[in-house]
Amino acid sequence: MTIIRACFALCLALLAMTDVAHAQSSYRIQNGDVLRIEVLEDESLNRELLVLPDGRISMPLAGNVQAAGRTISQVQRAITTGLANNFSLTPTVYVGVNRLAEREAPTEEEPVRFSIYVLGEAAKTGLIEVEPGTTVLQLFAQMGGFTNFAAKKRIQLRRRTETGERIFTLNYKDIERGKSGAGLAVVHDGDVFVVPQRRLFE
Repeated sequence: MTIIRACFALCLALLAMTDVAHAQSSYRIQNGDVLRIEVLEDESLNRELLVLPDGRISMPLAGNVQAAGRTISQVQRAITTGLANNFSLTPTVYVGVNRLAEREAPTEEEPVRFSIYVLGEAAKTGLIEVEPGTTVLQLFAQMGGFTNFAAKKRIQLRRRTETGERIFTLNYKDIERGKSGAGLAVVHDGDVFVVPQRRLFE
């Protein structure tokens, strides 16, 4: 039973080594990685080399070798070729990734926002940024409603179009009572809402 367990453990170790070897062989070297170079015939050439911003490493006797974007085996062959003229027989070169470059954590993209402008008798005027899909009624809520002097029956929505500016009249009282569906209309980027001051007996 002990022998079976030992064989099973050995198989798992071999599989793990195979996975690691496969991962290394398929890995594409990147700028900032640190490579470990070993030359069996001349230990004085063994060293750690940083992949420079231009994607190359500088190897004595082999010169500048392109590393970034290549696999380990490709870099290994390039170094072997570069060193070949300095040896009577083709040298035995080993290349490995000693340390990976520090990767910047991905930053979350800024959400898309629409710029809406509010003028006149609103609780909040000026630029208001809203999410795409915001409705007219939601915008009214976001701007905090209206002042006591607002003419709620003749709010203007000014919208730029390809043919020029279009002006829509919104009646907030009708929207509030459910008589108008204008509150469900979706605002567009750049829309301008003008809330006029009510007249004396309005």
